[in-house]
Amino acid sequence: MADLSVVAADVLPVLNTTIMRGTAGATITAGQALYLNTSTGRYVQAQADDAATDHVVGIAAHGASNGQPIQIITGGTVDLGVTLTVGEIYVLSASAAGGIAPESDLASTNYVSVIGVAQTADNMILSITNSAAQVP
Repeated sequence: MADLSVVAADVLPVLNTTIMRGTAGATITAGQALYLNTSTGRYVQAQADDAATDHVVGIAAHGASNGQPIQIITGGTVDLGVTLTVGEIYVLSASAAGGIAPESDLASTNYVSVIGVAQTADNMILSITNSAAQVP
């Protein structure tokens, strides 16, 4: 499989979502997985191929440019504007910064950060777990 082709214009908080605010540290698109760059205090795209960037805090609720305010969905149910496979576990991608992929896409040396589980073909329940475990 491949990373989800998230439709930025269709990303919506759906039910019982928790949203936090921060400052973008790069150009961000709605639906991208983000981490906090502790050296700058800004949020940027996470990626599973580097221990320094694999700690997901949430999903961008909207687009933002470097230095702009950003809202980050950290819990609840979200619609990413893409068809999901019900019951599939989705994780942080190693192939594209901010990408979300099915768990089966993780390869050797990737870091495992679970983002959520598809509840329906439209909605994902965010259940962010940053394991710091590396696929053997």
